[in-house]
Amino acid sequence: MDSHSNTIPRVLPSVSKLQPSSSGEQLNLPSRLRRVLQSIMPSTPPRTHFKTIQKFGIEYSPSTLTQYVSQRTGMSVVVVDQKGPKVLGFFALATEIHDDSGAPHTLEHLCFMGSKSYPFKGVLDKLATQAYSTTNAWTATDHTAYTLDTAGWEGFAQILPVYLEHVVVPTLTDSGCYTEVHHIDGTGHDAGVVYSEMQGVQNTQGELMELRSKRLLYPEGVGFRYETGGMMEQLRILTADRIRQFHHEMYQPKNLCLVIVGEVDHVNLLQILDDFEGSILEDIPKPAAPFRRPWTESKQAPPLAKSSIEIVEFPEEDESTGEILVSFFGPSCNDTLNSTALNILLTYLAGSSASVLENTLVEKEQVASAVSSSTDSRPATVIQITLSSVATESLAAVEARFFEVLKDTAAKELDMAYIKDCINRERRQVKFYAEKSGTFFTESIITDFLFGKRDGSTLRDLESLREYDILETWTDQQWRESLKRWISEANHVTILGKPSASLSKKLKTEEEVRVAKQIHSFGEKGLEKLEQRLTEAKAENDREIPKEIFERFKVPDTKSIHFMETITARSGAARKEKPLDNPIQRIIDEDSSDLPLFIHFEHVQTNFVHLTLILGTESVPVSLRPLLSIYLENFFNSPVLRNGKRLEFEHVIMDLEKDTVSYGIESGSRLGNSEVLYIHFQVEAEKYETSIQWLKDLLFHGIFDPTRIKAITKRLLADIPEEKRSGSDMAYAASMVINTSPASIGRARGTLARALYLKRVLRLLNTSSETILSQLTSIRSHLAQHSNFRVLVIANIEALPKPVSSWKILTSHLDNSHPLNPLESRLSRLTPTGLSPGSSAYIIPLPTIDGSFAVANSRGPSSLLDPRVPALMVALSYLDAVEGPLWTSVRGTGLAYGVSFSRSTESGHLNFDVYRSPNAFAAFSASKSVIEGFVSGKTEFEPLGLEGAISGIVLGIASGQASMASAAQGSFIRQVIRGLPADWNELILERVRAVKVSEIKDVIREVVLPIFESATSNLIVTCGPIMEEEQVKGFQSLGFKPEVQPLAHFQDDYGIEGDEDGHVDDPDDEDEDEDEDGDYDDDEEDDK
Repeated sequence: MDSHSNTIPRVLPSVSKLQPSSSGEQLNLPSRLRRVLQSIMPSTPPRTHFKTIQKFGIEYSPSTLTQYVSQRTGMSVVVVDQKGPKVLGFFALATEIHDDSGAPHTLEHLCFMGSKSYPFKGVLDKLATQAYSTTNAWTATDHTAYTLDTAGWEGFAQILPVYLEHVVVPTLTDSGCYTEVHHIDGTGHDAGVVYSEMQGVQNTQGELMELRSKRLLYPEGVGFRYETGGMMEQLRILTADRIRQFHHEMYQPKNLCLVIVGEVDHVNLLQILDDFEGSILEDIPKPAAPFRRPWTESKQAPPLAKSSIEIVEFPEEDESTGEILVSFFGPSCNDTLNSTALNILLTYLAGSSASVLENTLVEKEQVASAVSSSTDSRPATVIQITLSSVATESLAAVEARFFEVLKDTAAKELDMAYIKDCINRERRQVKFYAEKSGTFFTESIITDFLFGKRDGSTLRDLESLREYDILETWTDQQWRESLKRWISEANHVTILGKPSASLSKKLKTEEEVRVAKQIHSFGEKGLEKLEQRLTEAKAENDREIPKEIFERFKVPDTKSIHFMETITARSGAARKEKPLDNPIQRIIDEDSSDLPLFIHFEHVQTNFVHLTLILGTESVPVSLRPLLSIYLENFFNSPVLRNGKRLEFEHVIMDLEKDTVSYGIESGSRLGNSEVLYIHFQVEAEKYETSIQWLKDLLFHGIFDPTRIKAITKRLLADIPEEKRSGSDMAYAASMVINTSPASIGRARGTLARALYLKRVLRLLNTSSETILSQLTSIRSHLAQHSNFRVLVIANIEALPKPVSSWKILTSHLDNSHPLNPLESRLSRLTPTGLSPGSSAYIIPLPTIDGSFAVANSRGPSSLLDPRVPALMVALSYLDAVEGPLWTSVRGTGLAYGVSFSRSTESGHLNFDVYRSPNAFAAFSASKSVIEGFVSGKTEFEPLGLEGAISGIVLGIASGQASMASAAQGSFIRQVIRGLPADWNELILERVRAVKVSEIKDVIREVVLPIFESATSNLIVTCGPIMEEEQVKGFQSLGFKPEVQPLAHFQDDYGIEGDEDGHVDDPDDEDEDEDEDGDYDDDEEDDK
């Protein structure tokens, strides 16, 4: 009992006597008694203008959804209550426009430039970084969404009203529009953040095909017809007044929906929103004024009167392959049953290698590398089916064959057993992702806000999955009627994407002429005026933010951040780590049976099992490592020998889909080690042993069938031209070649190795297939060894009957006498250039891009235990912050869409990236000047910025625990992959908070600055051909000696020699004396 309880009266006055008088006079009660009464009387929520439309639990997720609407302004709010350290906000506006000006896209950028109460560029993001938050935004055809990603409710609540004011009452100044949208710099070239972004995509294959498809699907006056990102020619003439007009029309509270996901204080939220609404009523159109709801009250798209087909050329020197895009109109997005049925049909048609279109056109006839589908939710949903990497000369014939297969499928009985498997698997996946992802419901909620009923009835469809129950009762006739109605017999628009080398040259010439004419028209004095105007605009944008603004906001207490906890247990070789004593470890110990297999368990509350098998690659001969691309692609797509009988690959895939939520095999980059491979399954708990049986079957009994291997090789080759069209990806691919040795599986599996090597493999498959099959068998024998296995199991361990002994299925016949192999290291697979950067700089012209990209790297810490790491983490967080030093100097001046640093401790590199720039050299040079300012002392560190940097690190840690599964995987990575203590997150936060400014300066001088120095940095630039000379001269002025090389210069054949006539020589067989049968002893093993 409380020691002060005797001071409280034994008999309290009645509640009725304690109410205020009708005149409003307050009762004169002792303060202590008033506090006691407040603690025991029912609390009355403060009055709010927000009405609760509905609240319901979601049957298939541990989430509750609450929908509110403001009776004062019409603002909509939907809260999804979920446990976890993150609170996520998505503030969506329906944005409809009937031109290609890009006004919706420009607002996505300009709203961050200041607001009524905070008229300073960067103030929102600087405040956000102090509050464990980050902001972002995107523009879609039908809406613009602003995001707030925060660790903990307290920080979210602090930033929310500031952010909403930036959205609803932004400054939209002339100077902001000038620098952020489009301007002409002092050299006569076009720039601006939005402009450079669209410059990087406008003439790409995907954008050109998509735009033409929209033009054919929708007539004039329907908003879905237009390019909301903005066409370059329109952005060059877009005015600030037009942008303001669009904001006035669309950015009204009644057209705004807040979607908030996480642990939310509803009373606090509604109070914040009430106060916010009260502060903007004088700045917005009258809430009662007439308003036409975008999309639903606009001109609707008529049904397609006929089918059409058009050729769209895109710039590309490699004219070997193109693409086919077919678009249809489907059911209304509000028709949940038919929309779900459509998804099932698309899975049936193009969901995997066993599906109708994929199996026929990709696997058997090999006329495309992939058939994929997507939908855009609208009043008439758009269905798109894409056939990738189709031989250019066969585009029309393949399109005709595509529809022939569709009509044949609809004309005969469907495989109803497979249809039901597709239904069950999609239902499992919905449950899985609803548990795994905090953003799972966001898209559906935004779609409902855009097109659904305002009474909440269409949103209520999220409550259950009853539509799947109904679809299980559908007959073959109903499914085929749906297929015919929406796809096989529906009018459609087909775009044949055709590569054109001449178009590439034409675009380059036209741009050169346009820019030259522009420069001439301004003249020397005119260019000087442009430079002066830009300087003045930057000065106005970059006005210093008064410190008083920041002093009003305190750094939130981390107590509001509820980090997820997992429980670790270990079995077999994993027990050599520090002994554990917890209830889960005792469960494991009871079932261990002395099984030596390395198994790391992470116990979390989940309905699913996440199972991962990690395979080392050190024993695989280097000359065979490029074949890993084929091995991995074949792993789940090959026949299997099961119980002495051959199971064809289609049945393998169908059975896998029946037993799993998802599965895959890939490099271990997501696990923090890019030089290992890992196989992963996500299954329901009752399928735990089944997934282990699948591992055994696929690892040891997969059949290397020559027909399948040839088909896979052709498919991988067909994808290469499209991969080479990405400026960013090719910059990284070339960087990989100069920095890593042929031993690296990242290099061996990269585009530039596959481009040459697989052509020669294909020739060998045609002339001597046994050579390749033997080499694939050798790869398997090296990978599938007990000493090469590490297992991670993430599950509710208490729900698994035999968490350890089930693994005997995999290991009972394996030789377990050898010690566990050490994990591979990217550091040991670097070239001399990668180990000691400073001797390589290349400019790579790509005709497929109009902008430029750059990747640079230098030496950095190779271990997180390096004492420089805490200071480096703070330094990079500070430099990379939104509205931080690099942002304001590069993005804020229109020099690039973005620049950023990244640490790679596995290779011991620091990396610097210039993304989508009108002039990569200018962005690189401006970034270097920023760094030099800190090194020289000319630029001081802002204390609030340093607080924000630490806040950003906290947010990063919280992001790694966004779900129970991701928290568990992070625990495994820290302890097993990186050899760190289990409480590393807590330790590093302590060290980060203790970092001194002097340590930050030292690490910037010693680690960061060298990436900008030619003697200590490797550099790759990809750019449009028109930029080549400018980039060479620019980087030469910084001391680099760049070579101009075509992309083909970086290709590697890994020793398979060949000539133009197609003759090939076999590579040396590095392991010809080794036992290719591996150490697995089973009579069912297929003899190769």
